[in-house]
Amino acid sequence: MTDVGAVVARLQAELGERVLVDAPLGEHTTYRVGGSAAAMVVIDDHDALSRFAATLAGTGVPVMTIGRGSNLLVADRGFPGIVVHLAGDYTGISVVDETMVIAGAAAKLPVVARTTVGYGLTGFEWAVGVPGSVGGAVRMNAGGHGADMADAMLDADIVDLRRGERNIVPAAELDLAYRASNLSPDHLVVGCRLGLTPGDERAGQATMAEIVQWRRVNQPGGQNAGSVFTNPEGDSAGHLIDAAGGKGLRVGTAEVSAKHANFIQADEGGAAADVLQVMIEARMLVEYAHGIVLDPETHLVGFADDEVPWLS
Repeated sequence: MTDVGAVVARLQAELGERVLVDAPLGEHTTYRVGGSAAAMVVIDDHDALSRFAATLAGTGVPVMTIGRGSNLLVADRGFPGIVVHLAGDYTGISVVDETMVIAGAAAKLPVVARTTVGYGLTGFEWAVGVPGSVGGAVRMNAGGHGADMADAMLDADIVDLRRGERNIVPAAELDLAYRASNLSPDHLVVGCRLGLTPGDERAGQATMAEIVQWRRVNQPGGQNAGSVFTNPEGDSAGHLIDAAGGKGLRVGTAEVSAKHANFIQADEGGAAADVLQVMIEARMLVEYAHGIVLDPETHLVGFADDEVPWLS
């Protein structure tokens, strides 16, 4: 594997101010805790993307993508690799015809939802309440309110950063499952095509208003990353944690939300280690009380395998 510092130096020579050294990651996540990356590269157009991919290909340097950081917990020690952050051209949303939409990976899901409804399309209203970006939604098959990306996605535009190759991959080849796909950290989602259905704009607006109101009533705001665990078949993680006595569980600067037990709140200036420990203890409570092992939905960055029971 090529030395990270050497690769960062080459990227600086190639991309200049787009490369941020020792870049804080916590502030780019909704938890707002955690350390820095060796470097963050902001990619805002196709030329920069091509040069970045060509420079990185074959180096073996750890790489990951960050969008709005709404499903990430970054270790306090940070990430010893390179983080890609898409911006600029990749925020675009294009309604091609009466059913097809092309969305860039950096486009915000609520904006895509409102845009499609504004064009009289239906099938993406659920995304108005998801505080993430298209790229992350493709990677984890994000969803809510009975729908997910797999229901609407036709294909995805993906760059293999190890090989420097870019391909349009049909959705059927991504192995989309409940909050999962076969994409690795080396795969950079650039955008996707959605296939929607003509609908009634006013009905779509009403649906989105109901979703927004439901989330305000049932889910907490503040420093959290949404649902921490996936829902096991036939039940919800929040219900199981609550029934096991986990609501309000606190470790240092983090606690299980008193409003929704599948959310963990981080204090301002808090520690990622505390959030992780709350995850571990809530999971143990549920296993002890119900015999059910919860699967984490939150993506952990920079933690060693022996720090995380479900990885070791």
